[in-house]
Amino acid sequence: MNDILKLAIGSDHAGFELKQQILTTFQQINFKDFGCYSLESVDYPDFAHPVALAVEQGIFPLGILICGSANGVAIAANKHQGIRAALCWTPELAQLARAHNDANILCLPARFISKEAAFAIVESFLTTPFEGGRHAQRVDKIGLKV
Repeated sequence: MNDILKLAIGSDHAGFELKQQILTTFQQINFKDFGCYSLESVDYPDFAHPVALAVEQGIFPLGILICGSANGVAIAANKHQGIRAALCWTPELAQLARAHNDANILCLPARFISKEAAFAIVESFLTTPFEGGRHAQRVDKIGLKV
């Protein structure tokens, strides 16, 4: 694991159990848990936006968001300027999201991956640096030019 010590994390009810398993498994990481805190049905934007805002403001270098498909949290998080939220269901996708896209929020589809797969994806996301170079020019073009 690299030197990242603080991460933002959040989920809706569909991602709650996987989030709890990640918190237990990756105890070396100091997570700020933005919720949710139970299996009670909630709205995913209520948790995606605070995680994205914390990463956007530089309070945390990276974040993890979890919902049933990961589509909802990824869409909500990507509304924030400077956020590059990537939906990943394999370690290879997480590695490429970091290395080529400088993804700063990992979105996990809790209903479609095992906890073992999720752990491998998180590990890949957290240990892969951004390659820069030709990829930096492409990433720079993502932000809105207002």
